[in-house]
Amino acid sequence: MTYEVKSLNEECGLFGIWGHSQAAQVTYFGLHSLQHRGQEGAGILSNDQGKLLRHRDTGLVSEVFKDPADLEKLKGQAAIGHVRYATAGEASIDNIQPFHFKFYDMAFGLAHNGNLTNTKTLKRELEQDGAIFSSSSDTEILAHLIRRSHKTDFVDKVKEALNKVKGGFAYLLMLEDKIIAALDPNGFRPLSIGQTANGAIVVSSETCAFEVIGAKWLRDLKPGELAIIDDSGVHYDSYTDETQLSICSMEYIYFSRPDSVIHGVNVHTARKNTGRRLAQEFAHEADIVVGVPNSSLSAASGFSEESGLPNEMGLIKNQYTQRTFIQPTQELREQGVRMKLSAVSSIVKGKRVVMVDDSIVRGTTSRRIVQLLRDAGAAEVHVAIASPPLKYPCFYGIDIQSRRELIAANHTVDEIRQIIGADSLTYLSIDGLIESIGLETDAPNGGLCVAYFDGKYPTPLYDYEKAYLKSLKEKTSFFLDEVK
Repeated sequence: MTYEVKSLNEECGLFGIWGHSQAAQVTYFGLHSLQHRGQEGAGILSNDQGKLLRHRDTGLVSEVFKDPADLEKLKGQAAIGHVRYATAGEASIDNIQPFHFKFYDMAFGLAHNGNLTNTKTLKRELEQDGAIFSSSSDTEILAHLIRRSHKTDFVDKVKEALNKVKGGFAYLLMLEDKIIAALDPNGFRPLSIGQTANGAIVVSSETCAFEVIGAKWLRDLKPGELAIIDDSGVHYDSYTDETQLSICSMEYIYFSRPDSVIHGVNVHTARKNTGRRLAQEFAHEADIVVGVPNSSLSAASGFSEESGLPNEMGLIKNQYTQRTFIQPTQELREQGVRMKLSAVSSIVKGKRVVMVDDSIVRGTTSRRIVQLLRDAGAAEVHVAIASPPLKYPCFYGIDIQSRRELIAANHTVDEIRQIIGADSLTYLSIDGLIESIGLETDAPNGGLCVAYFDGKYPTPLYDYEKAYLKSLKEKTSFFLDEVK
């Protein structure tokens, strides 16, 4: 029997602000702009002169805070917020952040984006030492480690705890007198610092939130770095020197909004560049280019400009449906495809169509879209994917549960082409992806994590290691030498 390797399936958005008279309201707008990062739960924790107040629930941001009183009660000049993606069976309010920890001598709030790779080991050790967990989220682990630290200064306690957790993480902690933002040593998750016109300091998973609230970008948090925000401003510190930038390439490919800027690279520009490179690697005759809305439209634009083929709106998206990739079950994902897209027959009929998409995960969505185009009269459908074949699961916080789910892990490119019903299938090369994004860094793979494509993880997998190696051996008779 093949061992199924799972991650904790977290893909979330963080927002925080310090020094604003309407902190909770601004956080609401920030979270609304990050809604694409998680649609199943939201929460805000405010700081009213040292008293922490919280409201959270399942649903979209607008649903969680549909009653104006829910925001009005969150008084204070500081707040942190969180939007959450959850898997089926985990969408409990107990898992919705920010968490609020109360102790006899203090209290603090905590929000987390990412996934720890040594959760099982740390949780077992903490429970053996008397810790009690109230949720199934790995976020609580950091709180327990902080409280067990023997350091006297709280920031030093946080540093010690951060050196014990492994994997991908961006944290926001709020105390009565400060907010602390922290990023893992590889910077898998994006986290940026900004400032409003009145001097309030803001933190966000994506810079698109800054535009919404009228804030200017100051800088991105670096791998292994802390930002300590209080009444005196923002101060930076580090908790480790063992750092290596490996920003998740899926942030550029799919997750982030096109108007966000990550490590100096605009997401729309990066996607457009992948489309240009994809056109160079494409080797078939066609008449028009059709991008799959919405995350593939930038790549389709680049493909069109490079190839000289007209970029047509051959697929129309219903803007009031959710993204299928982050739906918690396969049944909901398939239903979402039927609801959200329609093909425009007058545009694609009789044409050789290049259907540009950002990725193929399970293949179900691609198959249905190809069929939509054929039903609308397309003479040929050539699928061009603006990323390499997704073959390996992610252990740092992306919704890719196992190799069993990934069609490219189990089939050749031509087999996938047949399964999705396309006339041809072209993937972007790994080198093409790295060069298209073009981060200005000397880090391996251009500062990107491309483990989903080549299986070479930039950090040890800890609790996942044995299961992952077993999975590789059973499915491909291939051992990953880099994992030790």
